[in-house]
Amino acid sequence: MTLYEEQAVALAAVFECSLLVDQLARTGTLNDGPASCMVRSILNRNPETVLDTFGGTTQYISQGLDGLEAMLARDSAALHRNALRYTMNLLVLERQMAKRDDMLQVLGQRLGQVESQVEHFGANHDNVWAGLGSLYQDTLSTLRMRIQVQGDMRYLQQADTANRIRGMLLAGIRAARLWRQLGGHRWHLLVYRKRLLEATRSVKHV
Repeated sequence: MTLYEEQAVALAAVFECSLLVDQLARTGTLNDGPASCMVRSILNRNPETVLDTFGGTTQYISQGLDGLEAMLARDSAALHRNALRYTMNLLVLERQMAKRDDMLQVLGQRLGQVESQVEHFGANHDNVWAGLGSLYQDTLSTLRMRIQVQGDMRYLQQADTANRIRGMLLAGIRAARLWRQLGGHRWHLLVYRKRLLEATRSVKHV
């Protein structure tokens, strides 16, 4: 994979998480395959390749690749506006988190506990989501930037749905961090838009 293709994978994963957050907020439901993949991506801290972070395939970030392509192609008809807003907010939030060594330490320690839960219960268990939701609340939700999720209040007020939304946002932060580690910056979305668009379309056939 080229560097642009690797960046496209990481950015598509941010989009995937944002789309899942939007789905949860509007319908209270979640696609098990992508959701489990994103939970495991949070815990996969030393992947051999970028794609290994997400199970070694683009299968579970296919919606995210579509969303990223729509944004880069400036296809307003295909663009998911809520997901785009969440994606851009996650990129900002990750930058704020990166400056907080104390927060990174807490995240590292507590993710070890979540990893034990995943091994015991599986990636899509209520206890795992509760652990991720609590971790997000205690860390990222205390930062200056707050992500306002819009949707159906019937679902947003349910504790299980709220935990899943926070867990997905945490997975989005993981992907945003990976994107930045690969040299990604928000201004690249303008300056290198065409290169990233080509890379995104290329990755869709992996």
